[in-house]
Amino acid sequence: MQPPDALPLAYLLLQAGRAFDAVVREDLAARGWPRLSAAQTLVFAHLGPDGTAPAELARRLGTTRQAQQDLVAGLSRLGLLETVDDPTRRRGRLVRLTPAGRDLTRDAAGVLTGLEDDLGPDAAELRRLLGVATRAAARRSRPAVRREGTTA
Repeated sequence: MQPPDALPLAYLLLQAGRAFDAVVREDLAARGWPRLSAAQTLVFAHLGPDGTAPAELARRLGTTRQAQQDLVAGLSRLGLLETVDDPTRRRGRLVRLTPAGRDLTRDAAGVLTGLEDDLGPDAAELRRLLGVATRAAARRSRPAVRREGTTA
């Protein structure tokens, strides 16, 4: 195995995120919550506080609407999510947490807080560096400029 300083930063970030997610999923299962997949936990990370439209949720997840519907259906069967009418849009729908889903997210937040506590004083520096990395990536994600000043 290569030493961490020889690996691409993107790989290390991905592995750290997966490791945190695995710890959260295992801890939640040990507390009696249903075993969730990594794809299912991503749904919780992308839901807005008042719910999210299915098409927007699919966009945030970077997946198809059908794949998003499958994830939401599975989490709905577990009693963690529900799909309701959107009060602001005629015929619109929202995916939102159920009371059990809110309880699960509170438990997950507690696990994540514990993981951050384990980092000790390095947590603040890691937050700062992740902010730097996020801003650098955002600067690079602007539309490419073609010759003659048009955007790609």
